[in-house]
Amino acid sequence: MRHVIALDVGGTGMKAALVGTGGELLHQARRATGRERGPDAVVAGILDFAAELHAYGAEHLGEPASAAGVAVPGIVDAQQGVAVYAANLGWRDVPLRDLLTERLGGIPVALGHDVRTGGLAEGRIGAGQGADRFFFVPLGTGIAGAIGIGGRVEAGAHGFAGEIGHIVVRPGGVPCPCGQAGCLERYASAAAVSEAWAAACGDPNADAADCAKAVESGDPEAQAVWQNAVDALADGLVTALTLLDPSTLIIGGGLAEAGETLFTPLRDAVRQRITFQKLPSVVPAALGDTAGCLGAGLLAWDLLDTTNGMEVTP
Repeated sequence: MRHVIALDVGGTGMKAALVGTGGELLHQARRATGRERGPDAVVAGILDFAAELHAYGAEHLGEPASAAGVAVPGIVDAQQGVAVYAANLGWRDVPLRDLLTERLGGIPVALGHDVRTGGLAEGRIGAGQGADRFFFVPLGTGIAGAIGIGGRVEAGAHGFAGEIGHIVVRPGGVPCPCGQAGCLERYASAAAVSEAWAAACGDPNADAADCAKAVESGDPEAQAVWQNAVDALADGLVTALTLLDPSTLIIGGGLAEAGETLFTPLRDAVRQRITFQKLPSVVPAALGDTAGCLGAGLLAWDLLDTTNGMEVTP
């Protein structure tokens, strides 16, 4: 059965699948990145994992994979196939595409940025399906974004397009590791909400999910923390939609798991802020934590058939 290898490398774990011609998941697996052993060990782990998937497909699906797609965090040069930098994994300038091609017997390999690859999947087969212009924003440890324009996901001239988390929404506010102060992700990421709620409730182990539950139960302190995050997020999103004019805003990541506890006030906050702009649909992501892996599979198929729709540009 014809298939491709899809691999989504996160800061702590890797998700992988063998993906069929119709996007069906024929085999799935997960494992740790082993980042505590250093960047060389992470790269070796990726190569080993991909080789195991390649062997599994050959044995159980009747033929080896036709191509592979890999999504990685940090700065990615998709055109050259180089993982340029990832703080969480400690690597710099890793020629990951060439290493994987060699390890996998010469099959073509696509390398993509994790959020843009997840956005590719959401745009083609997820919440943005049918939308000509969308903006995908996962709210996790940080906040990133993927810009869907005319059937592709835009990386920008230098690979930084969509970094909404570093729009300054509170000038002179909380310092950000990027060097600015008041960045959106310091106020509206899942990590920021967890930190604010832990401080407000006095429980250092409290997180954003606990805050959402407290909001639902009517806790006024939780509601204040939550509304601060929603207001900051709306400010950032309105800046983005003013520039990009998307028809759909897709919100994912851990914070979106709160459902309407997030989406009802967020839609209201966005609506209150727009003036001349057209109000986009604000919808939850549909694919959850499988988006990156599914997107990596789409990257792989696009290498074999670049005429089948949306593709990520380098």
